[in-house]
Amino acid sequence: MPSKPRAHAPFGLAFDLPPPFRLVTLREVGDAFAHARTHAVELGAGTLVFVGRFDVAEFAVVLEPEEPLSSARLAFYAAMVALCDALAALAPPEKPIAIEWPDAIRIDGGLVGGGQLAWPDCTEECAVPDWLVFGAMIRTASMSGAEAGLNPFATALDEEGFGEAGSDRVLEGFARHLMMAIDHMREGGGFSVIAKEYISKLEPESGGRLQIEQNGDLVIRRNGKLVEHRALLPRLKIPAWLDPETGAPRL
Repeated sequence: MPSKPRAHAPFGLAFDLPPPFRLVTLREVGDAFAHARTHAVELGAGTLVFVGRFDVAEFAVVLEPEEPLSSARLAFYAAMVALCDALAALAPPEKPIAIEWPDAIRIDGGLVGGGQLAWPDCTEECAVPDWLVFGAMIRTASMSGAEAGLNPFATALDEEGFGEAGSDRVLEGFARHLMMAIDHMREGGGFSVIAKEYISKLEPESGGRLQIEQNGDLVIRRNGKLVEHRALLPRLKIPAWLDPETGAPRL
């Protein structure tokens, strides 16, 4: 992947990104996830597409896997771990941050955003996809006009005491933590390391033992017996946290 340690963006933001990431910026009306999907081949691995919005941290990263889609799709979990860790690094002490399986992130119980994954249409499960794109949105500022706390099911970073942590800090943290996750997998830990990290960040299930299968599905066992099986693929097709009418995290 091409290396570019520092990228300068419009809107007065300067990003400090680790190699091998490089930055492509879109104006506020852009769609990072759609742009990255449409131009993934020409953008290449390591490209971070960023939209300059002040209310939402919106970005997408292009990946070029070397394994079949069935296992390459597990990169989604690594990216979700990186996104959660990036927020935790910016959060006030002991602020509860949890993943609602598979793609939503909640802070102190309120929905703040999440991640989504795309790959080329018609790619067979046994074929290596030309690209993967992980997209993320995190609500940084409340735009509802309502007082903080009136909607307990949705929140924003500014309502949760994140101070000056804007979209630039979220993106920088995500890039660093994603590289750490990828390094851990390459150093011999494999997907099991990421699966363990991901499960540790999930909202607790009452008395259940959680496990991520090799196809990405979630299984829940109690007393050694399988009590629930949740398929990943259908959930990736329709992100639970995304409002299709507004194109932003649900309120």
